[in-house]
Amino acid sequence: MKHSNKVTPKIAPSLLAADFCRIGEEVERVVAAGADLLHFDVMDGEFVPNFGISPLMITAVRSKTDVHFDVHIMVTHPLRYIDALVDAGSDMITFHIESDDEPYAVISAIKAHNIKAGLALSPKTSCNEVLPFLSDIDLVLPMSVEPGFGGQSFIPKTLEKIEKIHQQIQDIDNPPDISVDGGVTPEIGPVAAQHGATILVAGTAIFRSEQPNVVIEKLRTIE
Repeated sequence: MKHSNKVTPKIAPSLLAADFCRIGEEVERVVAAGADLLHFDVMDGEFVPNFGISPLMITAVRSKTDVHFDVHIMVTHPLRYIDALVDAGSDMITFHIESDDEPYAVISAIKAHNIKAGLALSPKTSCNEVLPFLSDIDLVLPMSVEPGFGGQSFIPKTLEKIEKIHQQIQDIDNPPDISVDGGVTPEIGPVAAQHGATILVAGTAIFRSEQPNVVIEKLRTIE
């Protein structure tokens, strides 16, 4: 099902796909191209078998821009990371429902710093796991690839999850954003937006392009 109440999605380039040797230039390039947010992936090597961006890098990037920082943490114990990520300049922290810490405790810890809280779910996790929390969070992220690695292909069934979550938030006074992260291309992004996504996270498609402004504009364009 596609929606008639189309909302132009916000675009969040994922720094995991940037050239880390010239991260400052990369950030300036995508911000100038029209990025609405910057997306950071933080990993602990335990929740996922990989390591991502550290609070130190987030601090360094914060010195380059005032753009909203959307920080996605793929960690087993999110409560351990909140203070450091807030100090680094995060505007929103999204943790996984599959992590070991109690979700309401993590949401409270994030919001105690007066920043936004998001909740992510991996591809194999049912939407039902996050539905009880939708009134308490600012963003919900149904992952469209397995968490932990960039460059994967979009999982088509994610569109069904986006649709279901979109339907569930219609009666919430301040509904959370619906973000989609993983394998988002200029072809897939607008389709996800038609199904209810309001934030599109794209890494490879934006950072590997010679014309990131063109890619961002295509991602925003809903037919």
